[in-house]
Amino acid sequence: MEREVYKGQIVRVTEEKIEGINWERVYLPSGVIIFPINEKGQILMIEEKRPHENPPQRIKPVSGILELDKGTSEENAQREMQEEIGFRAHHMEKFWTMKASGTVNNQQDFYIARGLIPSKLPNPDGEETILSIKAFDLEELREKFLNDEIRWSMSTLGFFRLYQHLKSI
Repeated sequence: MEREVYKGQIVRVTEEKIEGINWERVYLPSGVIIFPINEKGQILMIEEKRPHENPPQRIKPVSGILELDKGTSEENAQREMQEEIGFRAHHMEKFWTMKASGTVNNQQDFYIARGLIPSKLPNPDGEETILSIKAFDLEELREKFLNDEIRWSMSTLGFFRLYQHLKSI
């Protein structure tokens, strides 16, 4: 039987003995990751202050924890865009859902946002966490990932799915 050994604000850890082996599982909250595309066809990314990471800032897509009590996955994606970059999308397309299970468990819904309309909501993480909004061409962003100029994370998998999706249309 699975037993909870730690529960924080974001991370939950359990243990379970199966066939004589003690298996640990980490549960992360489900989330939304959005790749807004501007009128020039560029992907908007955020340069964000992350004091608990090394280095203490990073470039990342718009993203957030999926809070189903605040609406659907798409509504969460729209809200995250409004909070982090001050836009909502006329057209939001979910292009992939990644489900991780095993040692690390969570789900991420990935969206392409087009037809950006100014619409700012206050950022509950604080307005000072967003240092700048950067626009990248698809190939330029791909090179930045491949050259480790942008640190790899779960959202990197989404970028390469996005790359494949955009190249196929």
